[in-house]
Amino acid sequence: MTELAPYAVSKNNSRGRQVTEDAPQGRSEFQRDRDRIIHSGAFRRLEYKTQVFVNHEGDLFRTRLTHSIEVAQIARSIARRLHLNEDLAEAISLAHDLGHTPFGHAGQDALNACMKAYGGFEHNLQSLRVVDLLEERYAAFDGLNLCFETREGILKHCSADKAAKLGELGERFLNNRRPSLEAQVANLADEIAYNNHDVDDGLRSGLITLEQLEAVPLVAEQLSEVRHAYPNLPERRVVHETVRRIINTLVSDLIRQSVSNISSQALATLEDVRSAPALIAYSTEINEQQRALKNFLRIHLYRHYRVLRMSAKAQRIISDLFEIFIADSRLLPPQFQSLAEQDRARAVADYIAGMTDRYAIREHRRIFAVEEAV
Repeated sequence: MTELAPYAVSKNNSRGRQVTEDAPQGRSEFQRDRDRIIHSGAFRRLEYKTQVFVNHEGDLFRTRLTHSIEVAQIARSIARRLHLNEDLAEAISLAHDLGHTPFGHAGQDALNACMKAYGGFEHNLQSLRVVDLLEERYAAFDGLNLCFETREGILKHCSADKAAKLGELGERFLNNRRPSLEAQVANLADEIAYNNHDVDDGLRSGLITLEQLEAVPLVAEQLSEVRHAYPNLPERRVVHETVRRIINTLVSDLIRQSVSNISSQALATLEDVRSAPALIAYSTEINEQQRALKNFLRIHLYRHYRVLRMSAKAQRIISDLFEIFIADSRLLPPQFQSLAEQDRARAVADYIAGMTDRYAIREHRRIFAVEEAV
């Protein structure tokens, strides 16, 4: 690890863990957080949770697991260049989707609609719930007992009413303060990763084409350079070369602009970061270009009829499961029945959110298909 800047998170300025533990031997506190996340059941289940394409549609499309690994790689690279805590940036990146539902954003939208009368559902809050409560691995505490700064980074956004219930963790949303720079890095690394692998997966699926993407300035510039430098390159390699150059452009710009932003604030401590405006950011030009890319993907990929068809199926599965478990909590597995005694709707949401795509499909068949064994 490079030498940390004075305003980076370190063992000296960390707010520690909810349950006090002996210091780890041979690794940092944030390496311990990373290791606990990787060994969690929720992390393993990300292998079979969707980004855009449902898991059974192909072996080469991204999943929440591969996405989280890509986010961690980008976040570590940026954190290293900015002299921030790489281990913290990595831990946040690996944990940020632990609470995501099956079937990607379609699943989240469906579960949020089901939970509307019970406080709603938001995957960042669910990720926090996973690491604070739902993982059952350690004798001395529920959850993973992660450091405050890791938990803070997982929670990207939060409404005021929910923030008020989170104590110290929710204060920044009520007092207009910022999280650590490591958390800000992980947030933008997430955006860089999913935009670009959605381009790659969209092209691989045939739902979008390179010709369509030539209307997007960020893609067009890199694509033109690749075609000029390698005129006989097969299209699959053209795509990969273009995507890697887009990622490099975004990361390089983010580092340059963030260095400038940090310098303008004369930061000396972590508290200076919390009281400053958001400092990890793109330049104005690149920010406009990456927003144009996001808009393209929203129109041409996320709203493609084939994606919407699968989304409709996913929403039906989520809604059906929610309704039947709410009606009769005895149908839940035993560990969720005990939670249902305290808050039935939240226990049902916990169970559904923890499902993989294929498990949700099988569970739906087990309950609703007469010929299926239970």
